[in-house]
Amino acid sequence: MRAKLFFILMLLVAMPLAALADDTTGAQNDVQSQIDAVNSQKAALDAEIAAYQKQLDALGAQHQTLQTSISSLSTSQAQIKAKIQATQKNIDASNLQLQKLSLQIGDTQHSIDLAKKAVAASLRDINEGDDTPLIAQLLSTDTLTDAWATVDADQQLSAALHSHEADLGDAEAQLTEHQTEVAGTKQQLTGLSTQLGTQNTQLTVTKQSQQSLLTQTQNQESTYQQLIATKKAQEAVFEQTLTTLQNQLTSVGTASIPQTGAGILKWPVSAAFMATCPAKASALGNPDCVTQYFGNTAFAIANAAVYNGMGHDGIDIGMPIGTPVLAALGGTVLATGNTDIKAPDGRMCYSFGKWVMLQHPNGLNTLYAHLSDNTEVSKGQAVTTGQMIGYSGMTGYATGPHLHFGVYASAGVQIMDLGTFRGSGGTPCTDAGAVLPVAPNNAYLNPISYLL
Repeated sequence: MRAKLFFILMLLVAMPLAALADDTTGAQNDVQSQIDAVNSQKAALDAEIAAYQKQLDALGAQHQTLQTSISSLSTSQAQIKAKIQATQKNIDASNLQLQKLSLQIGDTQHSIDLAKKAVAASLRDINEGDDTPLIAQLLSTDTLTDAWATVDADQQLSAALHSHEADLGDAEAQLTEHQTEVAGTKQQLTGLSTQLGTQNTQLTVTKQSQQSLLTQTQNQESTYQQLIATKKAQEAVFEQTLTTLQNQLTSVGTASIPQTGAGILKWPVSAAFMATCPAKASALGNPDCVTQYFGNTAFAIANAAVYNGMGHDGIDIGMPIGTPVLAALGGTVLATGNTDIKAPDGRMCYSFGKWVMLQHPNGLNTLYAHLSDNTEVSKGQAVTTGQMIGYSGMTGYATGPHLHFGVYASAGVQIMDLGTFRGSGGTPCTDAGAVLPVAPNNAYLNPISYLL
């Protein structure tokens, strides 16, 4: 009887842990097949998204017309819808991965439980055997062969137990690894859900922009071109008034201007967006989607009536309407505003359109203008580097979708109602009492000096 018990226990202890578990291999393979199918669908959506991006790039290179603007917005919407589907597929794949991990955890846990029971039974038997002196166990055998078999069985069982103890340690480590992976997958799901919400808002923003454009132009090309011309003419008058105001403000001291340096500020868009920019380098002359740099650029010089010889006071980054705009550095929301308002005589003030200004601890302020939506943040709110603060658009004087990104010395910035400033008046923006950030000339800084 004792020999039979040893034999059974030896089989249990020596048996691999995987063989002790329930047979869940088929279920795991089925889940993996579903994961592979979802990933295949995701790959097809990625290709669709890339194709839409090519269409957007081609539309951006065409002459600005109402039709190209509407086509661009429609293509953006189609691309965002594909991104929403792709994100949902990622969520599906993550949920399936959780299901697979759950099966693996159950499998491993069951193996561990069975193995521990086998070890416990073996230990009880050994303890019972220990109550009988070895000489007595040997004398109780019928032959010398049986006596040696008893000793050998004890030795084999002891060796098997030591070996199985190591296997248990490996199985428990695998269990811990699976549980850590589950936690990581759940965190990934949270991020994907947030991303899905952002993309749904993007879709809403682009639809609203398209409807607004159709309403303003009454779907007439001539009305659209007239709107563009009006914006350009009013911009020239406004910039001249703004220059006068800037010249009246006290210059900031050199000590108040933060030292330049590469990487002090992050690009105000995602890494994924920046990755699309090198493909446009041949058309734009740079790999960063910049459509106009700071200062007396060729465009500023060619449009001296607009810039009044002062040059462009930020950089313009071309991007489709609804692209998430991110904080270039952590700080506090100094103010937000919308200059798309009417003067008493009905004229429109365009200027920055919807804008957000952040103040940073290092003496810099950053401006994000021409947004389609600036309601993600509010005055006084703390933000972190890379936090979404709005969506790109073409509000204000913008005649095409882009982000105006400005950098200022904090010491010189004032948020003011232009209509109440001494000596101002006569423009739609001053008469409408538009509120926006203004600074002396030397407080406007070149963003590239802090970005690259």
